[in-house]
Amino acid sequence: MTSLEEPRIKLKICLVGEPAVGKTSLIRRFVRNEFTDDYTVTLGTRISKKELRLPVSDGGEPEGVTLVIWDIMGQEGIRELLKEAFFLGAQGILMVCDVTRPETLPRLEGWRESVQEIAGPLPSYLLASKADLTDQASLPETDLAATCQGWNCSWQFSSAKTGQGVEEAFEILTRTVLNGQRAPAQ
Repeated sequence: MTSLEEPRIKLKICLVGEPAVGKTSLIRRFVRNEFTDDYTVTLGTRISKKELRLPVSDGGEPEGVTLVIWDIMGQEGIRELLKEAFFLGAQGILMVCDVTRPETLPRLEGWRESVQEIAGPLPSYLLASKADLTDQASLPETDLAATCQGWNCSWQFSSAKTGQGVEEAFEILTRTVLNGQRAPAQ
């Protein structure tokens, strides 16, 4: 079977978080391996696609996966108005906060609740973005760990500028979603 005929798994992943936390930059780094310091406001939603081949489980054969990545506008009012359109059919959530703005971490709770209201409990992962700005970072690692423990998810620092943690986070979330889908029936 050629790669064109290979069956592909298609997953909808939503990135959520407050305005200017770096969601669009993280997607640009992951999908195109690019970074720009220019800030562009996302209006509504921006959808990107990335093809992956990765082993779903340790030691497993690589499988073809198409990630359909939804970059959701960070405004709370728009989120509430359009949450059904944004989150319906989502299979994973990548939550993004900004290490230079500690208030962006607790505000993720509203995003999480909105997603779960529409899509149910989903595999999730948290990225603490802008980790390259060490001189401006003011979000304690203990706060990140405690929040994620309460949400039963993992987290890591990331930087769209340097690429730190970006590809790993998408791959970890993808594996988590796929493993959840393939869990044996009880």
